[in-house]
Amino acid sequence: MLCMLNRQVLGLKSIHLAWFKRSFCKLKPLVCASQLHTSSALWKQLVQFRLSDIGEGIRQVTIKEWFVKPGDQVAQFDSICEVQSDKAAVTITSRYDGIIKKLYYDVDDTGHVGQPLVDIEVEEAESENSDSEDGSEDAEEARASSSTARPAATAASGGRVGGGSGRALATPAVRRLAAEHRIDLSSVAGTGRDGRVLKEDILAYIAGQPTAASASASTAAPATLPRAPVSAPASPAAATSTPAAAAAAAAIPAVAAEDRKAPIRGVQRAMFQSMTQAAQIPHFTYSDEVDLTRLFQWRKRLNQSLEVAGGGGLTFMPFFLKAMSLALREQPVLNAHLIEEDHLLIKASHNIGVAVDSPSGLLVPCVHSVDQLSVLEISDVLRGLVDAGRSGKLTPAQLTGGTIALSNIGNIGGTYTKPVIQPPQVCIGAVGRARPLPRFDSNGSVTAAQIMCVSWSADHRVIDGATVARFSNRWKQMLEQPEHFLLYLK
Repeated sequence: MLCMLNRQVLGLKSIHLAWFKRSFCKLKPLVCASQLHTSSALWKQLVQFRLSDIGEGIRQVTIKEWFVKPGDQVAQFDSICEVQSDKAAVTITSRYDGIIKKLYYDVDDTGHVGQPLVDIEVEEAESENSDSEDGSEDAEEARASSSTARPAATAASGGRVGGGSGRALATPAVRRLAAEHRIDLSSVAGTGRDGRVLKEDILAYIAGQPTAASASASTAAPATLPRAPVSAPASPAAATSTPAAAAAAAAIPAVAAEDRKAPIRGVQRAMFQSMTQAAQIPHFTYSDEVDLTRLFQWRKRLNQSLEVAGGGGLTFMPFFLKAMSLALREQPVLNAHLIEEDHLLIKASHNIGVAVDSPSGLLVPCVHSVDQLSVLEISDVLRGLVDAGRSGKLTPAQLTGGTIALSNIGNIGGTYTKPVIQPPQVCIGAVGRARPLPRFDSNGSVTAAQIMCVSWSADHRVIDGATVARFSNRWKQMLEQPEHFLLYLK
């Protein structure tokens, strides 16, 4: 009897438990559906969107601009913010559809890879689907959703990208173009999707309203770079100016007479870190003079021929780089990376870095595989690198991979310089400006010669002075007797 009673009690408990489950599912269908994965959940959930690895071993970035604010609605692939690494800038895009709830950083703050960037309120089903993905795919998707990297100091503020911000939709390139012409994006009618302002819209606006840029210039915000105060005119004639010149002079802000603290970020931060490492290297510096008189004559004749053929003119840098590559054949140890205290990695390709003075600071893009290029091909690559550097469009691939470097300080001014090695490289060169100076010719007569000074710095822990001297002598011979280039034509 007792056993039968126990079985009946247990049966009643099972019936009540089943009834409770059915009733609870009727009252809370969303919970049951979510647990059983039989329908899409409608609950909202906060997701921390983390700053994923953007490549190149970068662990921290500077927040340059937000394209969203709390309360904005975003969709997948909408731009969230632009971040600046030590090498380039990247536009971070959303992986979710949802509402921005929190920004973890202000502009110019430093963000760290793997840390939260924003909070996004998303539907629970979307969150579950995203959380179920493998962690390695998260970093890969973040890199895939990032826009093409570029040095960021040239990026100008303008309309925002992203829904709900109340400002014009535009890509960073379009915003930069608008800023260059001082055009308010909100005054341009966008013809793209959802009213997005396209490059063609900006160009059409400039062509249709040529005075718009000048009209907005008087009300534009002052430049971020400090300017010198306007000095008094030196003469009554100088005091007389056009109304436009007077308006431009009035718009120049006075220099604030107070100290200010300037953060070290972006390209300057990269230079700080690189030169801190370089300070630990014992530099051996070797200097010499190079007579470029015959190369001047060669270049003049070549440019005349290129002009007839409709090609671009040659500068001296393609000859300098090709001569370096030919000299490296005899001294390959200079084309190396110091990877350990007891190992040098001697590079097969001659990837020569060239210093470019860009708006964001000193950049050193590379001409890759100089050993495989002709002087004309080197000239084309150089022209592209310089244009990209000055317009802020250099990519990380163009800024990495260098094996040796050459700086041309003579473009700006100066005769002598002592270059500083970029670790892990072991050698760098620098040239000053060429000047006509009196020199004795082979007959003992004084003649005008185009003289340029060059300096080479090498890591004296692994490179001896004799190696640098032989390398420099060979490089000098190629430039002083440019007909030797003919011996290496293929």
